[in-house]
Amino acid sequence: MAATDGDGTGSGQAARQPGDRAYDTADTKPPQRTHNVNVRAVQPLASPQDIREDLPNTSLTRQLVVDSREVIKSILDGRDDRLLAIVGPCSIHDEKAALEYADRLAALAREVADQIYVVMRVYFEKPRTTVGWKGLINDPHLDGTFAIDEGLRVARRMLLEIVGRGLPAATEMLDPITPQYIADLVSWAAIGARTTESQTHREMASGLSMPIGFKNSTDSNVQVAVDAMKSALHPHNFLGIDEQGRTAIFRTSGNKWGHIILRGGRQGPNYHPECVFEAAQRMRDAGLEPRIAVDCSHANSNKRHAYQEVAWRSVVRQRAAGSRLLVGAMLESNLFEGSQAFEPGQTELRYGVSVTDACIGWEKTEELVRDACRELS
Repeated sequence: MAATDGDGTGSGQAARQPGDRAYDTADTKPPQRTHNVNVRAVQPLASPQDIREDLPNTSLTRQLVVDSREVIKSILDGRDDRLLAIVGPCSIHDEKAALEYADRLAALAREVADQIYVVMRVYFEKPRTTVGWKGLINDPHLDGTFAIDEGLRVARRMLLEIVGRGLPAATEMLDPITPQYIADLVSWAAIGARTTESQTHREMASGLSMPIGFKNSTDSNVQVAVDAMKSALHPHNFLGIDEQGRTAIFRTSGNKWGHIILRGGRQGPNYHPECVFEAAQRMRDAGLEPRIAVDCSHANSNKRHAYQEVAWRSVVRQRAAGSRLLVGAMLESNLFEGSQAFEPGQTELRYGVSVTDACIGWEKTEELVRDACRELS
């Protein structure tokens, strides 16, 4: 016997029961949106190729990037026994101050070049634990307008200026799209403590063209950095954007110039010799050549900028005593010491003072680098 509709007529279909959620195409109610529900706007962005053509790499800057990457690889391999020093502001927010700092650092780098290979820290992206200013690329005017298209151009222009002064540049690779816009001007890069465990960043690192340092996690876990280094050593296949800004599949060959960055964590500093030895053993156990740098800031300074000196001098003493496990060290340094808070749109900021983590000032920077040069001679 055939089933009947609600009015008792036969239809061959089971009667719809109260609460039945099946969508009725005869319903006049429009379907609910399921795509970009929480997106307020989508703004087209110039392709990496367009911005790179507007702000092209010159023969001078291109050669410096190539040469400096080779020097860093030689340091990591032990063929060059100089100490790699990544020195500069926690973040870049003021073009004028950054270029003044670059002028001073370039002169200092030439002075200590026999013992220390100086690379300027040029960080345009800042990871946040919750919310806050995410860096010059994300919000170049520091006013909440988020002119990312302009931020990319400012960042690239500044890299051209800095590298043009003869200084290799270092940065953190945070957003996986950003490297297509600026990576050709970067000699060394870091994967940060919050992203080292991310598969996306490990895949990205496997295809980047410069040596990459992987930081231990914020909870002091060094193994995640070892795992990241091993992962990035291998080929990967993943989604990204090409130079024309089109979605593409990337197939990488792996990056063999990875190394570990000890930055301390919730369990305290980890630049002491026993921590370095333990990290080196973890790397050996994973089949990796021990290559370790120390970030003298963050948890290694207990988040007190002046304590960077303690970590820095420890690294130098270990090197002077013959340790070759340590290949480099990082200092957060600016024209003037300390940091300053700011609100979006604030018009008055102290010149040459960090708006993110507190930094040591220029005089202390000169002192630490020169002292290291003498001790390593």
